[in-house]
Amino acid sequence: MLTSARNTLYGTVESLVTGAVNSELVLSLGDEKIVATLTNESVKNLDITIGSSAYALIKSSSMILAKNKPLRISARNVLTATVSEVIKGAVNAEIKMQLGITPLTAIITNESAEELMLKKEDTVYAIFKASSVIIGMV
Repeated sequence: MLTSARNTLYGTVESLVTGAVNSELVLSLGDEKIVATLTNESVKNLDITIGSSAYALIKSSSMILAKNKPLRISARNVLTATVSEVIKGAVNAEIKMQLGITPLTAIITNESAEELMLKKEDTVYAIFKASSVIIGMV
């Protein structure tokens, strides 16, 4: 599978709550979990069931980074990661991280990278909305 999304996280469907139009899926990655919202039609088309192997795609530009764990936010996903590399460009910085053995990437502005004083080995919190997650089945 080839995609333009920089982040692919594999896991197991832990829960699935169906609403009138959308469903909320929790994908267990082991120690971390990802929450995704998808339409009921997508759940049916993908034949998603509890215990199924699945993956989550998250664009690097959908990630928000924080040095302190946020306490009250509307985003459903907060993953604890370790910075492995900071690559500054003309406008944006590419922040490469590790979530255990899984690589993560975020694209943020250079100004944000400087304000956060990001450097290798820093612990960061990668934040993204459930609606920013695309689910695929293995």
